[in-house]
Amino acid sequence: MEEMKFLEEQQVSPELIRQAEEFRNTYTTDEAAVHRIVKPSIPFYGKDILEMAIAGLLRGENLLLTGPKATGKNILAENLAYIFGRPSYNVSFHVNTNSGDLIGTDTFSDNEVKLRKGSIYQCAEYGGFGILDEINMAKNDAVSVLHATLDYRRSIDVPGYDRIDLHPAARFIGTMNYGYAGTKELNEALVSRFLVIDMPAQTEESLKFIFHQMFPGAREEAVAQFTGVFLDLQKKALNSEISTKPLDLRGLLAAMKIVDTGLSPWQAVQMGVINKTFDVFEKEIVEDVVRTRIPREWTKEDVYE
Repeated sequence: MEEMKFLEEQQVSPELIRQAEEFRNTYTTDEAAVHRIVKPSIPFYGKDILEMAIAGLLRGENLLLTGPKATGKNILAENLAYIFGRPSYNVSFHVNTNSGDLIGTDTFSDNEVKLRKGSIYQCAEYGGFGILDEINMAKNDAVSVLHATLDYRRSIDVPGYDRIDLHPAARFIGTMNYGYAGTKELNEALVSRFLVIDMPAQTEESLKFIFHQMFPGAREEAVAQFTGVFLDLQKKALNSEISTKPLDLRGLLAAMKIVDTGLSPWQAVQMGVINKTFDVFEKEIVEDVVRTRIPREWTKEDVYE
């Protein structure tokens, strides 16, 4: 099966792959939600992390992915939804997210008051994978909804309507970064409803896997230098020499893409990485890192065969 190919390439446990395929065959998707089954633009690399995540989801558990920026938390969540063949529902928490945003709100339609279903309600109804992004920014009103949804009851009380039970295929995957403005410690009651996976930093091996998967026509030397840019910036960010703003894997991959249109690699990396920071001194440090890896005279032919 195509969805499982990248798991087989990483030698993920054949038994876990078999059970994931069985899960896909057991739970079909309602026609109304099929459009939400999306193939991720970036494959996730990491055998141990994939095995832990797949095993937990197979047993009906919810996952909490923690770790610093650019460790692939959202990429993993998207890949897991695709592996299990489930529609995905993204909820990006912020200080104004409330229970109405998650469950739904009353709306007037066809001369009567109806419930406009929120993301969590739809996820529960169609057996989707709910991706709860930056869950440590959720305020108490939203957390109270999650408590009932995520525990053994697997049900949601909809005020003014009825209680709905979660579809047996429904799962929730929370993500959180440390130290962002507006974040807070998760309370024990909420954390206890998850299995927690601490995401490791990107390695040369994991980055090269991603680049080769996305850009099979790229030259080996170019891949080495582009991944080197990320690893150098990651090291400086870990040492607090720079912020995490320019540590942007999506930006670096986007730079690789636009080089294919004919733009010079240096200009592409400026847009994808260097210009992500607005501090003059930090930008100089990032430019120096990039300059040691990506020569200004490089052209598309230096990157793609």
